[in-house]
Amino acid sequence: MPHAFLRRAASALALAAFAAFPALSQAQAYPDHPIKLVVPWPPGGATDALGRMLAQRLSERLGQTVIVDNKAGAGGNIGTAAFVREKPDGYTLLVATSSTNAANPHLYARLGFDPVKDFAPIAFVAEIPNILEVPKQSPYQSVRQLIDAAKAAPGKLNYGSGGVGSSQHLAGSMFNARTGVDILHIPYKGSGPAVSDLLAGQVDMMIDTGSLAQVQAGALRALAVAARQRLPALPNVPTFAEAGVSDMYASAWYGIVAPAGTPDAIVQRLNHDINAITADPAMRQRMESMGAIVPAGQTPAQFGAFMRSEIDRYAGIVKLSGAKME
Repeated sequence: MPHAFLRRAASALALAAFAAFPALSQAQAYPDHPIKLVVPWPPGGATDALGRMLAQRLSERLGQTVIVDNKAGAGGNIGTAAFVREKPDGYTLLVATSSTNAANPHLYARLGFDPVKDFAPIAFVAEIPNILEVPKQSPYQSVRQLIDAAKAAPGKLNYGSGGVGSSQHLAGSMFNARTGVDILHIPYKGSGPAVSDLLAGQVDMMIDTGSLAQVQAGALRALAVAARQRLPALPNVPTFAEAGVSDMYASAWYGIVAPAGTPDAIVQRLNHDINAITADPAMRQRMESMGAIVPAGQTPAQFGAFMRSEIDRYAGIVKLSGAKME
C-alpha cells in the first residue's frame, strides 16, 4: 500500500510538472514575435501619446516590435471589449485608463467586458491632472471671470470632451456641480478632435489632460489645475482651490494590462520592464513635460488593488458630477 501511494504521488507530481512545462517554456521564450498594444482612443490624445512613448521603449527592452493599434469608439469601450477576447499570451496588451476601467462601468449599461475579471493588471504608468483651458483668443483670463460669464448666461458656454465618460466629461460635469454653473457638454470621438476645435475657438473651454504642449506654446490659456498642488510644468497656473473652487480634483490615470489568464511569469517580466522604463530619468522627464505625475514602481497586485479602488471611487464621482449612463 505505501509503495502504491508513493507511485501515485510521483505520477501526480510528474503530470503537474508536465502541465506547467508549456507555460514555463512560453514565458522563457517570451517574446519571440511582435506585440500589439491596443489604445482604445484615436491618435492625438494623451492615451495615444503615452502608449506610443511606452511602445517605443518597450520595443527596445524586449527586442521585439511593439505595434500601437488604435481602436476608438464608445468612450474606449469598443477597443477594450475587443481586447479582452484576445489570447492571454502576452502578445496583446492594453492601455487601460480611468475612463474605460473605472468610470465607464457606472456610465454604460453594456460594457462588453468585466472591469475586474477580464484583466491581468501589469503596471501603473502615469497620472495626468486635468487642466482648465480656454482658447488664446478667449476673453476669460481667470476662473472667476469664466464662472461669472457662465452664471450670467446659463447654457450659452460649452465645454468639449473626449466622449461620454471621459476624464474631460466628468471633470466638466464636476466643475458645473462645484460652481453651480450650466456649461453645455459637447462630446467628441476622442480628446484629439475636441482639442482641435478648442484651438479653433469652436469650443469655449475644456478641462483636459493631454494638451499641455499647446498651453506652453501659447495656443491655449490655462486657468487652473485640478490637483492638490501646482504642476512643475505650469508653476504660474493656480490650482482650483487657489482659484476659489474647492474640492475640484480630477485626473486621468493610465496603466498596462493583459487579458485575464496571462501567465504570471510574463506579467512579472512586463511589470519589471515597464517600471524600469518609467523610472528612467529621460522617460520620466518626457512624461512630466506632458503634465504627468509618474508614480513609483508598483507590483501587478498593487496596481490591481488600485484599479478596483478606482471603480468604487468613480461611482461617487459619476453620481456627484451628474453624468448619465448613455
